[in-house]
Amino acid sequence: MRLGILTGGGDCAGINAVIRAAVRRATDYGFEVVGIRRGWAGLLEPDTLPLSYDSVAGILSLGGTVLLTSRTNPFKREGGPELVMKNVQSLGLDALIAIGGEDTLGVAHKLRNYGLKAVGVPKTIDNNLSETDFTFGFDTAVNVAMNAIDEIRTTGTSHERVMIVEVMGRDAGWVAAYAGIAGGAHVILVPEQAVDIDKVCEVVLARGREGKNFTLIVVAEGAEVKSPEGQTLSLRRVDEFGHPELGGIAHLLAEEVEKRTHRETRLIVLGHTLRGATPTAFDRVLSTRLGIAAVDMVKQGKFDVTVALRGTQIVTADLESAIKPKELDLNLLKIGQIFT
Repeated sequence: MRLGILTGGGDCAGINAVIRAAVRRATDYGFEVVGIRRGWAGLLEPDTLPLSYDSVAGILSLGGTVLLTSRTNPFKREGGPELVMKNVQSLGLDALIAIGGEDTLGVAHKLRNYGLKAVGVPKTIDNNLSETDFTFGFDTAVNVAMNAIDEIRTTGTSHERVMIVEVMGRDAGWVAAYAGIAGGAHVILVPEQAVDIDKVCEVVLARGREGKNFTLIVVAEGAEVKSPEGQTLSLRRVDEFGHPELGGIAHLLAEEVEKRTHRETRLIVLGHTLRGATPTAFDRVLSTRLGIAAVDMVKQGKFDVTVALRGTQIVTADLESAIKPKELDLNLLKIGQIFT
């Protein structure tokens, strides 16, 4: 058995732990393992390296991915799927483990119709993939955001300011919700709910009337804030999967809050700091379990599936259903409102 492993999409803490676990499990089975660099790009223009028991030593605690990554979509290239499969055959790959989010795993699922045998490992800091309770990388991202919020709080209270923290979350507010609750935010704004700027400002003003001149706001990058003229923050470039490259919502929000409340307002955009941190113990353990399970599926000849966490157990699910978005539990926001 000659097994390929690739990582696609945005990086996050825990990817290397998955690679390490998968390679060592595969080695136990006597498989030969090939690392594919830069995601699907490495199968459009072959770019590989051998992976062995020893070569993955020491990567458990590293953020990012030793295999590199990209957002390349073979289905956006003329003859892309056919070229991928041609190179899969020329490389002698019997099966593939794809570590990624809805886009990377979606490509793996589509390539099933071209003959690809693949097992998926769900990866996203947004925690918005169906069939799994938590994705690795999420816990690390939340902890990084929480620690930043804790540090920002001291400045905010000392200067009696409104502090706005922008976190990642294109379509899902899981990071914002968890980090906001853990950090004691007074307002949490997510893509799943339209932002009512008047209500946000009323929280700031109400706290001021109570003598609480510090307000902490956590906002997901994908939240939409409308200007007084009713215009929504314009989106920037899009990637090959059609997703907008976001970031900057905190700037618009800060401008509006300060103008409407006359409270000094500052902001911080955490951005990619949420991705590259050292993985937490939770993410290291989860990643290790998923990497082992993925190779076990290959050994058993089960393909077009993904491994996942359900409760405390590692399970499998159809890849098609696993790439569907998981909605944020809006009851989490009600928890945050209790402490406004």
